[in-house]
Amino acid sequence: MYKSLLKPLFFLKKPEDAHHFTTALTKFSFNFPIVSSIVKSTFKLDDPRLEREVFGLKFKNPVGLAAGFDKDAKVIDEMAMLGFGFIEIGTLTPKPQDGNPQPRLFRLPQDEALINRMGFNNGGVTEAVERLKKRKSDVLVGGNIGKNKVTPNENAVDDYLICLEALHPYVDYFVVNVSSPNTPNLRDLQEKEPLKALLTAVKSANDAKEKPKPILLKIAPDLTDGQLDDIIEIVKETGIDGVIATNTTIDRSQLKTDKSEVEAIGAGGVSGKVLKNRSTEVIRYLSEKSGKAFPIIGVGGIYSAEDAIEKLEAGASLVQVYSGMIYEGPGLIKSIKKGLLAYFSR
Repeated sequence: MYKSLLKPLFFLKKPEDAHHFTTALTKFSFNFPIVSSIVKSTFKLDDPRLEREVFGLKFKNPVGLAAGFDKDAKVIDEMAMLGFGFIEIGTLTPKPQDGNPQPRLFRLPQDEALINRMGFNNGGVTEAVERLKKRKSDVLVGGNIGKNKVTPNENAVDDYLICLEALHPYVDYFVVNVSSPNTPNLRDLQEKEPLKALLTAVKSANDAKEKPKPILLKIAPDLTDGQLDDIIEIVKETGIDGVIATNTTIDRSQLKTDKSEVEAIGAGGVSGKVLKNRSTEVIRYLSEKSGKAFPIIGVGGIYSAEDAIEKLEAGASLVQVYSGMIYEGPGLIKSIKKGLLAYFSR
């Protein structure tokens, strides 16, 4: 139904308009008891074999919603009805910001990919906290945090600590995002010394809490092997709990879409099927080189159960989807879980 009816209708709209329309429709319709009952019965698939315990948290299943879809924690309860094992909100910043000028989200149907240069558009961490206080589902929630565009890198630590402090009582884990290509100079924070300083400060603030939460680092797929070696060393030295691999890529060499069309779109990170192989390579490298020293959440190009299994076999403990859900529909989550059950039963 999604691919034959809903997707063509959604794709008639501009990508960002379609996103706002679908989230608003979901928020409205899923809260009618009869609709929520139908949705839950259609998409629910619980099985003890899908359960995972990772960085001290118990996940009902290993399939999560990646950051970026629900930046402002508006549809956590509704997305939980689709059967996600965990949902990551954000990226959130201390102050509200509009992000980059529109248009800033583009579809590449030939590649089943997206290009975005959203620029951390969000209503600010305080607004998100008010929504988190009212959520009803027990789904695990991660808080993906970043810095405001106007904050210079030398003061970036302050922004991450503000977000940590505000979100701490209301999320189950944190993700330090220094890998978005859409905030000027943000990726400079992935360099060894700035990253170590940032993670040390965040870890220290977290450890001072009565109940510390797991701290993860989200990295870019465009890092060299040497930089990935640095990541492994930094994770071990700072004692953070894991890595999310990977964010969007600035590499466009694998795209089938006409080069002139891609160039006309302009700057932005690419997500979707073209990211699948590289994200898996990064996961495998981190897992093997570190001796499986820390958990990895695999994200990038997951459009099927086979794609998810590939990530798990490469060394991921959990997976996340976003672009795959746009192209395949919400049934993707249940489909992945069915595939995982078949895989576990072999």
